[in-house]
Amino acid sequence: MFLVLAMVAGLWAIGMVMGAPKSARWTMIGLLYLAVVGVQLVFPPEHQLVVATGGSLAMWLMIGAAVAVVLGYSSMVQKLRQKADAKTSDAAQESAAQELFTDTELNRYARHIVLRELGGLGQKKLKDARVLVVGAGGLGSPVLLYLAASGVGTIGVVDDDVVDNSNLQRQVIHKDEAIGTPKVLSAAEAMTAQNPFVTVVPYPRRLTEEDAAEIIGAYDLVLDGTDNFGTRYLVNEVCVAQGKPLISGALSQWEGQLSVFDPAGGTPCYQCIFPEAPAPGMAPSCSEAGVVGPLPGVVGTMMAAEAIKVITGAGAALRGEMMIYDALWGETRKIGLKSRSDCPTCGGKNA
Repeated sequence: MFLVLAMVAGLWAIGMVMGAPKSARWTMIGLLYLAVVGVQLVFPPEHQLVVATGGSLAMWLMIGAAVAVVLGYSSMVQKLRQKADAKTSDAAQESAAQELFTDTELNRYARHIVLRELGGLGQKKLKDARVLVVGAGGLGSPVLLYLAASGVGTIGVVDDDVVDNSNLQRQVIHKDEAIGTPKVLSAAEAMTAQNPFVTVVPYPRRLTEEDAAEIIGAYDLVLDGTDNFGTRYLVNEVCVAQGKPLISGALSQWEGQLSVFDPAGGTPCYQCIFPEAPAPGMAPSCSEAGVVGPLPGVVGTMMAAEAIKVITGAGAALRGEMMIYDALWGETRKIGLKSRSDCPTCGGKNA
């Protein structure tokens, strides 16, 4: 009996010295217990091992039953405590949400607040967030609508184009009556009509080297849905310089792609993956190659979902990965991305 107790104490002490978790130490003690019971069962009562380990199978079975009861009770208490802590946390989030939002907002964002990954605190992060969307076209349309609907507090939108009849096949944020008006104003009207609790800041211009740093500097996160490589590289350069995460999406005919570029968070930048603009004719625009109408909605909605994850910290955003969606064949796949040591923008610091 004393020999077994000494072995138990020795196993526990060795586990502590080695830094083994308690679960591993209890597992070793459990194996020792099974070995002792096995000795009592297999060998005759007069055997030395039986005598050295207490000489009584009934005693060890009673000890095992008592330990099982104690561990079971302890586990039940722990589970009840965890449930109580979870309820307390939920109540705290609900209380915080009630203080931060009006009753109308609470009702509007209720489906977010009940999500464990978001809750009231996550919705507060969305409300406090400042997000810039470059492009109010195919990708920008669903991005802007869903960011507004989700309660992102301040949304900037940059675009120098006007609504054209040919846009309406896919750019669902604009109405027929908006043809001829600046896209940023048409988009702002639709967003505030959908959610009057958000602030929309329109920039009816194209980003330039002179104003890009100032505009992007006023926001926490940038989403780029343009079809202009010059603008893409400019946005990427400024985001890298300012340590801002960039969510980028692109479309072509039936296929779309998106990724989160965040060198400050240990991932590649946009130029790591696309070192230079393709040769003329190699990457035709939507007007030249065509694009199926719902595709921008699918990819743009994914971009909005990534934005929510980046802002709130929920789940795993597409950092260091690119998602590719093929609408023609109904396929989605992800590929890993790596930094380039010779990248002229981020310097390949994460290579």
